[in-house]
Amino acid sequence: MTVRDNLAAIRRQIEGACARVGRDPADVRIVAVTKYINAARAQEVLDAGIVDLGENRSDQLLQKYEVIGKQATWHFIGTLQSRKVKEIIDKVDYIHSLDRLSLAKEIEKRAVRPVKCFVQVNVSGEATKHGLAPDETVPFIEQLRSFPCIEVIGLMTMAPHTEDKSVLRACFRQLRMLKERVQALNLPYAPCTELSMGMSNDYEIAIEEGATFVRIGSALVGSL
Repeated sequence: MTVRDNLAAIRRQIEGACARVGRDPADVRIVAVTKYINAARAQEVLDAGIVDLGENRSDQLLQKYEVIGKQATWHFIGTLQSRKVKEIIDKVDYIHSLDRLSLAKEIEKRAVRPVKCFVQVNVSGEATKHGLAPDETVPFIEQLRSFPCIEVIGLMTMAPHTEDKSVLRACFRQLRMLKERVQALNLPYAPCTELSMGMSNDYEIAIEEGATFVRIGSALVGSL
């Protein structure tokens, strides 16, 4: 299957999920996760009409950036080490994994313009996942008021690896409710209007629960 074929199927699934809950498919943004493919395959994604590319390692992002550059809107979606911030900060448009004050300080130090950030929340509580506990999230965001180069546009989570749809739905719903709590604070630096949640195996449920950014890898691009 080509990227175009895969994308057509994914768009149909997104349309179906949106129809079930009365949402506009135009409000859902596909981030193509390109970590397992080369730059040529990533170029196919751009040629198919998806401009948002997501990488979870700085070295892989830098390699593809050398080839693709500003053709893409770049999303850093993995755990970001503070020492790597300086390598990518002028190249990425979104960071999906802000989860600690030390990282916020490094972004603030290195950023040449405001950076759109998602605060990562470990809704499932799994020890293998990064992110803040739900009850830590609002206090953390309130600490960011003195960081003018950080704009908290939303929250991000990774759901458990499970076939149990009720578990997935509960995870995504909890993040949506947390986002609504942050929105209600009316913080100018943290509008928190977006939800980055849902991947190849669970994006339809995530969309039904309010996802505005879905991070899709294998279902869209396969692997090389």
